[in-house]
Amino acid sequence: MKKLFVLITCCLPLAWAAAQVTDLKQVYDKGATQVVNRTAGSFSENTKAGIRIGEAAGEGLVLLKDKTFSNGTIEVDLKGQDVFQKSFLGIAFHVANDSTYDAVYFRPFNFRAADSVRRIHAVQYISHPQFPWQRLREERNAQYEKAVRPVPDSNEWFHARIEVGEKDIRVFVNDAQAPSLQVQKLNSRTGGGVALWTGDGSGGSFANLVVKEVK
Repeated sequence: MKKLFVLITCCLPLAWAAAQVTDLKQVYDKGATQVVNRTAGSFSENTKAGIRIGEAAGEGLVLLKDKTFSNGTIEVDLKGQDVFQKSFLGIAFHVANDSTYDAVYFRPFNFRAADSVRRIHAVQYISHPQFPWQRLREERNAQYEKAVRPVPDSNEWFHARIEVGEKDIRVFVNDAQAPSLQVQKLNSRTGGGVALWTGDGSGGSFANLVVKEVK
């Protein structure tokens, strides 16, 4: 992909900042996103309103133009689908450009897979460009991807909470008290942008984003 944007981060306040609740539908409708390698649009249905991303080859991002993040918590509701190899969605953070970022993403089609190996590939941490999922699976198998507990419905909304520290990342799903994934960061980046992320051939829906910064 061509590099379409570069973010310059500034110093962020010390101590906990108030949680920033982002209305994703409003953000998209007012043009405060940058869509990379995807089509996207806003939606409102039942109790959810947010951004829906279309399917396409390669990885795609919807950058939130006015959002930067260092350490703290990112929460979001996500909805994929139970279609093998067609549902990869999550959050990118510490985004420098469209090929340099960290991301935590999910494979909903693996949530309830009968194959136990597929089930442990349900939530993944990556760090582009040095550590894509392929390299991590080959060199550090089962360290940076795990099963999700409790197991969500692959075709329904689920909630993710991503805790980003200076050196580690923890991922909680729905009301879990224990993390499904806990890993060490794979780079020294300390901040950057926030984006909705979808993987190769995949789209997805996103709502109720909350970013809480801590330093």
